[in-house]
Amino acid sequence: MENSRKIRGFAILAQANTIRQVSANTFKVKSQSGNGEYVVTNGREWDCTCPDHINRLVECKHIWSVKQYLHVKERRDKEDTFQIYREIVESDSCKYCGSTRLVKRGIRKTKLGEKHQYECKKCRRWFVVDDGFSGMRYDAKIITLALDLYFKGLSLRKITSELRHFFNVRVSQVSIYKWLMKYGSILGEYLNTLKPETCGVWNVDDMTVKCSHAEGEKWHWLFNIIDNQSRFLLASNLSKGRKFEDAQETFATAKAVAKKNPRIVITDGLTSYVGAYATRPSDLKEIVHIGNVSLKSGMNLRIERLHGSVREREKVMRSLKKAETARRILNGYRAYYNLIREHQALEGKTPAEASGIGTPIGSNKWLELIRKAQQKREI
Repeated sequence: MENSRKIRGFAILAQANTIRQVSANTFKVKSQSGNGEYVVTNGREWDCTCPDHINRLVECKHIWSVKQYLHVKERRDKEDTFQIYREIVESDSCKYCGSTRLVKRGIRKTKLGEKHQYECKKCRRWFVVDDGFSGMRYDAKIITLALDLYFKGLSLRKITSELRHFFNVRVSQVSIYKWLMKYGSILGEYLNTLKPETCGVWNVDDMTVKCSHAEGEKWHWLFNIIDNQSRFLLASNLSKGRKFEDAQETFATAKAVAKKNPRIVITDGLTSYVGAYATRPSDLKEIVHIGNVSLKSGMNLRIERLHGSVREREKVMRSLKKAETARRILNGYRAYYNLIREHQALEGKTPAEASGIGTPIGSNKWLELIRKAQQKREI
């Protein structure tokens, strides 16, 4: 019976996005029936909220799945992330026709490593699973290192220098810029599918940024909304002005990510914010708007801290590129801020961890994040 629970635990782990690490010793495991989640904790003893554990006092399939999850995480920190990922992730549908009638056809050797290949019994085509790096000239670890260095503040020129001196890899600044465009777009789509657990108090503010333009550099406005408790960046909207419509668009994006309305909105005295958070007349009564907040009051310091981080990145760049490409770079920064960067104010957690989403496992979080984003994109 115990072996049966182990097997079912492996089945849970094999499914994508079924286990979320909420804190160091707390995990949420999705029910296989699709009806909610079970909470697994590891204190002095393993505990789970499912009926099997409560009624029989045994290590249920959810506990076994978390144990294996931690085992994989530990191995990923020591070994090559690529190989271990392939041990638990399999293709479930054809990339061409969507059929689930697949047969594994061994390994295809590529210059970036070995990949499982499949044959579709319906359309008879062979393919390998796109992990987000298919067709790329450089190794995925080099690409993710470049992304990490960029969002930590290095310029494109310095990144190329680091890769050449420490890894003997010659990459042009144009190539790195193209990686930022490609993965900024993929990660932006993925972030909008997440559902963070927010406290309902939103801090809202805007800042000026320079964007390149045919007539020279032009000032644009960057609207940001974060959750007060988890610091999760719900929306970043780059616009040419500070009109009501611009603020309204930012709130609409934040609501789509949070999947609900805020309870309290904290802003400065910009009149464009007034009523922009309302999508229906009743919202004006249900949502409390605290406006005219001054910097000295400290009520919006958390989002001011975010703007300081963005400003540090912008200074290195001198200015953002064109508005269209700047949005992709900002999407990449939003992924870095929410899912990669650890915050001292959150006791070393990321905003994603603090909001119940969890964080990518393994020592290279960019690898796992991009693979999840690509997997979500193909569904």
